[in-house]
Amino acid sequence: MPVNLSAPDPSKLFPVAGVRLGIAEAGVRKANRKDLTVILLDEGASVGGVFTSNRFCAAPVQVCREHLKKGGPIRALVVNTGNANAGTGEDGLARTRQTCTALAELLKIAPEQVLPFSTGVIMEPLPVDRITACLPAAIADAKGAHWARAAEGIMTTDTVPKAFSAKAMVGGAEITITGISKGAGMIRPNMATMLGFLATDARVDQAVMNQLALELAEGSFNRVTIDGDTSTNDSFIVIASNQAANASVSSLDSADGRALKEAMLGVARQLAQAIVRDGEGATKFIAIRVEGGKTAAECRQVAYAIAHSPLVKTAFFASDPNLGRILAAVGYAGIGDLDQTLIDLYLDEVHVATQGGRHPAYQEEDGQRVMKQQEITVRVLLGRGTASDTVWTCDLSHDYVSINADYRS
Repeated sequence: MPVNLSAPDPSKLFPVAGVRLGIAEAGVRKANRKDLTVILLDEGASVGGVFTSNRFCAAPVQVCREHLKKGGPIRALVVNTGNANAGTGEDGLARTRQTCTALAELLKIAPEQVLPFSTGVIMEPLPVDRITACLPAAIADAKGAHWARAAEGIMTTDTVPKAFSAKAMVGGAEITITGISKGAGMIRPNMATMLGFLATDARVDQAVMNQLALELAEGSFNRVTIDGDTSTNDSFIVIASNQAANASVSSLDSADGRALKEAMLGVARQLAQAIVRDGEGATKFIAIRVEGGKTAAECRQVAYAIAHSPLVKTAFFASDPNLGRILAAVGYAGIGDLDQTLIDLYLDEVHVATQGGRHPAYQEEDGQRVMKQQEITVRVLLGRGTASDTVWTCDLSHDYVSINADYRS
């Protein structure tokens, strides 16, 4: 069961003018399952994207990068689940391009105006014939109110769909923001094994869209981790349909740019944190905040050392306040001149360690009380500077092993 996360209420997801979503059952891997989604954009939309840092990236990631680099207008996205089309070589690229061409012909646009996405099992050929055969059904299904259905259609091992909406004022006009994401395992930033699609009707210049996508990812999807594995297929796409009444945002440093980014970041963080809450086998949602670093980068370095430690994560699963494991992770995070006598450790409000040792007032029952909670904050104070950063993660349970052991069966 996900940690304090339920399926979205479709009535609370706002349509975004100029964006329609259609879903179909293509039988990519299993029958009778929503596994094909198209997102159709009216003319004039601005689009930016951020993709996995894994050098063994999937065919759709390579094609997405090619199409965005061409700089032309993007008019459609196509997403399949059940097959990642990764580790498939030139054949995989050909199948991805075939999918783009088929959708483009149906929509009477150029193939370069289509962005493809795949998620699922690696090193298996994409069943492109099944996908192209169902594209007409997905197009016919496309409606502006289908965000909840699309959130379901992009799931793999997720247990619940993930979708959030918000409204905000930018440039004196109300704008709408709605997004969906998927992911539950093989999650590590830069980016995680996830797909994220975030749309707004705000007017935004194409010139700033890639920077907007990058900054939104840095504040959300690049701050979550479940198991430390960076996937081959991670993609985060930001869409501005340019149909709201605000003056077009041409700089993220302007007042309107900052307001837009803040509003969109709120939804992006909800989508990213939902992935952690629905992590494979997760029973606890854990925020790891590291303060007092020389740089934000070294704060993240320490946070990830804690978040990726199997010993730390299994202790959280067991509600076992074996908190020396956290201190050990801080110590091996790779900061060569770290002074352990300056370090403080907190679990929520409980002061666990100070000056390199156990806090005099710390009682194990206090630590265990916090560890039994479904949501926990770990705070580490390094005593080196003023920088800080936060990473979100989950525990590691028996179910994580079972899910991944049985993933292909």
